[in-house]
Amino acid sequence: MLLSARYVLPVSAPFIENGAVLVRDGAIVEVGSRDDLAARHPQEEERDFGQAALLPGFVDLHTHLEYAVFRGMVDDAPYSQWKLQVMRKEAALSPQDWAVSAELGATEAVRSGITAIADITDTGASLAAASAAGLRGVVYREVSTMDRGEVDGVVASALDDIERWQEEASPRIEVGLAPHSPYSCHPRLFEAVASVALERRLPVAMHLAGSKDEHDFIKYGSSLLGREYREESGWSSIGWLPTGVSPVRYVYQWGILEVPRMLAVHCVHLDEGDVEVLARTSVAVAYCPRCNLKLGMGIAPLQELVDAGVLVGIGTDSPASNSTMDFFDEMRIGLLVQRGLAGEARFYPAERFVRMATLDGARALGIDHLVGSLEAGKRADVVAVDLSRSHQVPTRDPYGAIVHTANQDDVLMTMIDGSIVFDRRAADAAELADLAGRAEQVQAKIRDVVVA
Repeated sequence: MLLSARYVLPVSAPFIENGAVLVRDGAIVEVGSRDDLAARHPQEEERDFGQAALLPGFVDLHTHLEYAVFRGMVDDAPYSQWKLQVMRKEAALSPQDWAVSAELGATEAVRSGITAIADITDTGASLAAASAAGLRGVVYREVSTMDRGEVDGVVASALDDIERWQEEASPRIEVGLAPHSPYSCHPRLFEAVASVALERRLPVAMHLAGSKDEHDFIKYGSSLLGREYREESGWSSIGWLPTGVSPVRYVYQWGILEVPRMLAVHCVHLDEGDVEVLARTSVAVAYCPRCNLKLGMGIAPLQELVDAGVLVGIGTDSPASNSTMDFFDEMRIGLLVQRGLAGEARFYPAERFVRMATLDGARALGIDHLVGSLEAGKRADVVAVDLSRSHQVPTRDPYGAIVHTANQDDVLMTMIDGSIVFDRRAADAAELADLAGRAEQVQAKIRDVVVA
């Protein structure tokens, strides 16, 4: 199949005006001028998207697909209060409810041009939903306990799940392990995860330095999050002493940051020297700007991270914290807030954020040999984005148009491994309405949960 459009953005090379991508057997065969490719392959079926851009599928470096039904449930609370309210509401859901929620999340992902994810789950619902939707990436089994006596059992249970998930997952999905965060894991758990990950070559992800409450709990020993979260989790009787160091320095002591293919999510509240630790240990960072802003978590020091050589991609987090999985909004707001902070001293171009959303994200997951750019030999994970609407024309710079004018409703097609997993012109409205109805029924269960 020959995919053609006004613009083709390989990401690893300059954009091509009036370009095309030749796809066969799930792989990209050629990328170049539309006229040239059409002349050399006259028998090839062509799909012309017109005034649109073809680019690699987005790599969402942080998702929780199974939290899609929490959209709008806790919209106006800072991080610590939001976290506690979500915890209290989630107890009302059954495994079937989580499955519906994850299905909705996976559906939104492909409709938003996301082709690869790094999803953290403790129910496993995301694994089934991502596999069914055709998504690529890593699904991490989440673990947590502040009780040292529970560590071995928690890890053993997780490994049982991982072995089962590896059998159930699609070939495009890899399974990893995710210690939740510094405020929910005993140091021994970090050591155990690091050991198991090295032994079994598992990718690892964790939430790290996301909020000031987390920072203050780890460093100074007291915060709303540390006190009430531990009580809610049944760990209030377990003693905790201030460590005197940042969350990054704290977990670094236990070897978890030195695991290959380590992904740290958020990294907003970093003390002096933390960036150097992340760079030295080759930790990749998931930048989640909209979630961080909406929950009042702060703004990640992107300039410091990038200047130190830390690999940074973009994540949407969950609809519970971010409302949508619109990757265009993520790029746009993530770019604008960094420009506002840095001013002219470090003026990030739109092209840089498209790269972060695609190739850099693929590098962070260790799959850039497969996806992340439009190059011959790579798998055909391709997105077509409409640039013909009144708020988008005329267009000269496709990178600027994608970041500053597009949204998830402009996605015309999402292709993964050469298979079209979303086609706006053939979208089944009845099927989506049915899913929305089922999700509404699930959300009704948590809507009336009273939280203190």
